[in-house]
Amino acid sequence: MTTQTASPTRGVTPGSPTGGGRKPLHVRLLGKNPLGWLFSAPYLVFVIAIFAYPVCFAVYMSFKDYFFAAPGVNVDRPWVGLQNYVQVFQDPQVLQSFRNVGVFLVINVPLTVVLALVLASALNGAVRWGTFFRVSYYVPYVTASVAVVGVWLFLFSQGGVVNSVLGPLAPSPSWLSNPALAMPMIAVFVTWKQLGFYILLYLAALQNVPKELYESASTDGAGKIRQFFSVTVPGVRPATVLVLLLSTVTGANLFTEPYLLTGGGGPNGASTSPVLLIYQQGIQQGHPGYAAAIGIVLMIGVLIIAFLQNKFAGGRES
Repeated sequence: MTTQTASPTRGVTPGSPTGGGRKPLHVRLLGKNPLGWLFSAPYLVFVIAIFAYPVCFAVYMSFKDYFFAAPGVNVDRPWVGLQNYVQVFQDPQVLQSFRNVGVFLVINVPLTVVLALVLASALNGAVRWGTFFRVSYYVPYVTASVAVVGVWLFLFSQGGVVNSVLGPLAPSPSWLSNPALAMPMIAVFVTWKQLGFYILLYLAALQNVPKELYESASTDGAGKIRQFFSVTVPGVRPATVLVLLLSTVTGANLFTEPYLLTGGGGPNGASTSPVLLIYQQGIQQGHPGYAAAIGIVLMIGVLIIAFLQNKFAGGRES
């Protein structure tokens, strides 16, 4: 008596994943759910038009002696290769602008993370007038920079309120005219103005931290401070990585604050940021090719910092 064994390929149609055949072309190109492309198409077009195309065009400009001309006018824009990039790393003004933004990030990023997390943890508890404080912290973020800068100048100018209170202890030159204090003051200003946004990010992250962890820590005898470092900080680690990335990218693109607070990067370039220098070189002085090279170097630097932050801050759980 013989028995028949079922063929392992019975019931498998050609072209199916288990049959070893190739998937149809439309599946390989569009995936199993092509409708997703329809919903993501508007954002994809936005990214290409607003980000991808300008970046590619900036790379093209950085390798040429580029300058703007009237529409329809054909002008010679000679190819200069790496000359613009060599000039970037040899220009003392550019190097100073990168040092300035480095000082800004060293002050702004840690201050933003610490203050936002501490204040969000306080607001997340049973605090009286909690809604009032949340709105109060968020108001500077949504207020026009020009209006907020006016208040800041009123406080920290040579004859401002702060110097009047400090009297002989006031710095000379004053805060925003002092080469050593101009960029730190801008960092403090940006931290204060944008803090409300990061507080909201942390408040959202704190909602996902299980309450049972706090109860267990309290049962084990952990106080509020120990709970903060043992439960809260690890629980919002992905949000911390996001805050680090956003504050770094925002700080690297610093423009409005030094332009308004110090009159365009003063004193003597002590508060000039790379983006402000790009504007001065590309628009005011008519060297867009050189300005594009500065922008590409800045973008690469920000990508490297963001990669290191994402790698070492532990935003992804294993």
